[in-house]
Amino acid sequence: MSQTKHRPQVAIICGSGLGMLADTLKCQDSFAYSDIPGFPQSTVQGHAGRLVFGELKGKTCVCMQGRFHMYEGHSLCKTTFPVRVFKLLGVDTLIVTNAAGSLADGLQPGDIMVIKDHVNFPGMGGLNPLTGPNDDKFGPRFPAMSGCYDKGLRCVAMEVAKQLGVANIMQEGVYAMVGGPNFESIAEARLLHRLGVDAVALFPLMDEIII
Repeated sequence: MSQTKHRPQVAIICGSGLGMLADTLKCQDSFAYSDIPGFPQSTVQGHAGRLVFGELKGKTCVCMQGRFHMYEGHSLCKTTFPVRVFKLLGVDTLIVTNAAGSLADGLQPGDIMVIKDHVNFPGMGGLNPLTGPNDDKFGPRFPAMSGCYDKGLRCVAMEVAKQLGVANIMQEGVYAMVGGPNFESIAEARLLHRLGVDAVALFPLMDEIII
């Protein structure tokens, strides 16, 4: 923290195609992942691999331009390491974005889905970064997942969509994480749909992330 004056309360993990959001931060301080001890390197095309501090609409934020995935060969503990760093920096609100495949009949390419719940298939199979000794400063041994997607923030997102005139392409839904790196087979997609999943992708969300 000696390298920046910013003390962020909001962290944004920029998904594919949204890395330019970090470029809009004012009074920026940016750091390459390669210069941060313990940070993996992002290998996905279009992920710049920078941690950017600055101000967005009057709020002090930190943005990840690029992230890490299990299919790149990283453990889930490694992929979620930055979130623990954010916690130590004083962040109390985390916004995560990603590109996902739609399974819901009412979702079209380009629509925006606000996640209200999830199914974590790797976690159900024992692949969870919370495995091992628990560090109480990051959360309890058995964190509840029933309220991990803040209802107030979801309502704000939907209200902003109305104000911007894009409410017709925005809805809430259930997200599923799978391991990848292959896309789902037809039978797997059919199964996920029957389980009530609306969108599926390869990025770990809240039951690997504790803030």
